[in-house]
Amino acid sequence: MPANLTPQYYEAEEKYKKAQTPEDRIKALEEMLAVIPKHKGTEKLQGDIKKRLARVKEEGKKKKSTKGYDPFGVEKQGAGQIVLAGYPNSGKSSLVTSLTRAKLKVAEYPFTTAIPATGMMPYKDTWVQLVDTPPLSVDNVPSGLIGTFKEADALLIIIDISTAECLEQMEGLMKILQEREVIDLSEEGEIIAPTPFLVIANKADHAEAQENLEVLKELMPDFSYLEVSINGMGMEELKEKLYELLGVIRIYGKAADRPADMERPFVLKKGGTVLDFAGQVHKDFPKNLKSALVWGSSKFDGQAVARDYVLEDGDIVELQL
Repeated sequence: MPANLTPQYYEAEEKYKKAQTPEDRIKALEEMLAVIPKHKGTEKLQGDIKKRLARVKEEGKKKKSTKGYDPFGVEKQGAGQIVLAGYPNSGKSSLVTSLTRAKLKVAEYPFTTAIPATGMMPYKDTWVQLVDTPPLSVDNVPSGLIGTFKEADALLIIIDISTAECLEQMEGLMKILQEREVIDLSEEGEIIAPTPFLVIANKADHAEAQENLEVLKELMPDFSYLEVSINGMGMEELKEKLYELLGVIRIYGKAADRPADMERPFVLKKGGTVLDFAGQVHKDFPKNLKSALVWGSSKFDGQAVARDYVLEDGDIVELQL
C-alpha cells in the first residue's frame, strides 16, 4: 500500500534533516508523527520514526547525566511516570499524598514544593509513579521544570475549581505548556501532545466549585475535566484514567510446566508484541525466540503464536526458545 505522504510530512522531515540539536530533532520527529497519514501503508515508517525518537531522547538523557546532579531530573519507576502541573495551592501535593500515601509536605501557603517529589500509586498489580512539582504561573516557571514535563510519560494538569481564578489557571497553564512546546494545538483545534495529558478539576466538593466549573467549560469547551476531591469524589475513576493515560498493558510470564506468575507482570506499551515481551524478560531472548504460547487474547488457551503477535492487557505468555 502506498504511503501517500503529505507536504506537511515532508516539511517536518526536512526540519529533522536540518536539525542541529537533540531538542530540534525531537521536535521534528514528533511533528512527523503528528502529521503522517495513519494507515497500513505507513505502519513501518511510523515504527521507524518512533524508534528514532526514542533513541534521540535516550541520547539526550545520557548527555544530561554527564553534567552532574539535576534536581529536576526524576528517574522513572513502575508502569509509567505521570507528572503533575498546577498553580500555587491547586492541591497537587494533597492529591499525590492521597493517591500514594507518600509523605509529602502539604501546607496552605504557596511554593511548599521546591523540587519534584515522587510517590507510587498502587493500581491492580502494578505501580504508577506520580511526581509532584513546584507550582507554575505565567510569571513563574521554575528553571528546569519544563524538561521534567517533556520527559514524563504523561501529564496531570491540576485546576483548582474552588476559586473563581480557575479560568486564569487553565489559560495560564495552556499558555505555558504550548509556548514551551510541551503540548500543541493545531489550526483545526486538535490537541497534538507528544506527552498525553489529563485535566483535573480539583476540590470539586467546594461550595462554589460547580458554578466555577460551568464557567470554565463554557469558555474553554475543548477540554474534558475530571472532577475530583481528596475527600473521595472521583478518586477511583482518577486511578483508572491515570493508568489508561499511560497506554500500557500488563503481561504475565509463565515457565513451562509451571503456573503463571500473576503477582509481578511485565509492562509493555500498547501494541507490544511477543518479541517485545521476550526482550523484557531477558536481553538475549529475542534472538533465540521461536514462538510463544498465549492465554488470554488468543483464540484458545495456550495457542502457539508468532514472534510478531500483538499482545493485549492481561495476557499470559510462555516463551518458546
